[in-house]
Amino acid sequence: AVPGLYAAGEVAGGVHGNNRLGGNSLLDCVVFGRVAGVACAKYMLGDKVRVTSLAALAGGGQMEGSKSDQAIVVGGGLAGMSAANTVLENGGRVVLLDKSSFCGGNSTKATSGINGANTRTQRDKGIKDSADLFTSDTLKGGAKKPELAKLLCENSGADVEWLMDKFNLDLSLVARLGGHSAPRTHRGKERFPGMTITYALIQMVEKIAEKTDRAKIITKARVTELIMSDGACTGCIYEKGGASFKEFGPVIFASGGFGADFTNNSLLAQYRPDLLHLPTTNGEHCTGDAIKMGEAIGAKTIDLEWVQVHPTGLVKPDDPDAKIKFLAAEALRGVGGLVFDALGNRFANELGRRDYVTGEMWKNKPPFRLALNKAASDEIAWHCKHYTGRGVMKFYESGAALAQDMGVPVSKMEESIEAHYQASVKMARDPDGGPFPAYPSGKSWDEASGKTGSGKKFYHNVISGSDFAAQPYYVAIITPVIHYCMGGLEIDENSAVLGSDSQAVPGLYAAGEVAGGVHGNNRLGGN
Repeated sequence: AVPGLYAAGEVAGGVHGNNRLGGNSLLDCVVFGRVAGVACAKYMLGDKVRVTSLAALAGGGQMEGSKSDQAIVVGGGLAGMSAANTVLENGGRVVLLDKSSFCGGNSTKATSGINGANTRTQRDKGIKDSADLFTSDTLKGGAKKPELAKLLCENSGADVEWLMDKFNLDLSLVARLGGHSAPRTHRGKERFPGMTITYALIQMVEKIAEKTDRAKIITKARVTELIMSDGACTGCIYEKGGASFKEFGPVIFASGGFGADFTNNSLLAQYRPDLLHLPTTNGEHCTGDAIKMGEAIGAKTIDLEWVQVHPTGLVKPDDPDAKIKFLAAEALRGVGGLVFDALGNRFANELGRRDYVTGEMWKNKPPFRLALNKAASDEIAWHCKHYTGRGVMKFYESGAALAQDMGVPVSKMEESIEAHYQASVKMARDPDGGPFPAYPSGKSWDEASGKTGSGKKFYHNVISGSDFAAQPYYVAIITPVIHYCMGGLEIDENSAVLGSDSQAVPGLYAAGEVAGGVHGNNRLGGN
């Protein structure tokens, strides 16, 4: 590990393998942001680490300290803010640098929720879940490093409750996303969960910065170089307003991935040139800066070739070729949304791995539509109304009107929905007797997805084909989009960045998307 250098979130690679499960993005940011924060605090303070009340600091409470107990967090999204709050909780000081004009990053765009196993919310709803089951799902979903997957999943319940308890967040609703064996993706009753969670953590750091000298946020500050001394990271250099500045202390990278860098010398062009033609859900700040700075000091990278293409980017009819697109929350499929091709056929397990659903879309005829019946849309009403207001989703008074707009016979849509309904009935009656292999395990009765080898196993808010014509629908046109970089700086279980010798670099950590190796080749939603 590189002493004094850490990474978390999308900038850290190797967490999700070659595919990220839905709901695992926000979780990755919080878990590894906090892991990096604790490790960084211990690196700075040694046995002087002391647990501190964030609320007391936000109220102006002061503590003894010196410049030597300062940590530098690079990136103001959820991973960075989780790390910053955790360093503060453990008695350290924080200076947070973000190259954008405001904090938040991609975390504010997360729309489905955050995963947690065996949480209070789950127990209150009678949902049986465990860290072991969650770990199994994450490994099946694409993660390749069991020690990181286990850390992600075992910390999930406590860290979701940390968000609820320390930041007074509503995470009282739970959905099942693709690849999950239990409903474990938490969100509140209103607004996008990523925005709500991230802003709560930003506000805490802002309050502490306002009331004390223990925290400082500097925006429009582009970090350009790490300061190294005898193999340890001791600070960084950043540019702001045309001038160059230095900050000293261990560094936590939490600056995201590289999913919006389409330049000729980008990491995307280097590792996945085949994806350059696709639109992206990433903000323009996602250019892989921290990964490049890590490489410059000899830090190891992992899984940079694994870039997640999400199946449900939202197409705005009056601007179909926009390079940056809104994302349709995977929770829309979790509550029962179905995906149809241009001919009115279902062709995939809507709750399969993201890379799988995208792969099946390439084989079928666009445009593709994500359709929610009344029961499904009622369960996620805020999202549907928000997307409709943005012009990326349309409300139909009836299924008949939807079929007319699609240019397919009502009878064709009725046939597709009836087949789905019958599969759900058979699954309820005989869950182990289906003729098709199911995902993530077991058997399936659903022919549309079963013949792809990833049969549908979980059903929610289903209707019969005869109910289609009169049923109101919320519908979006969807397309595959670059969404998440599973690869990044390689980290250990302390979120410490590894050097070329596979040892931790003293003083360098990573969390969130910049940290690689957590998700392997696919990140599950909500992770």
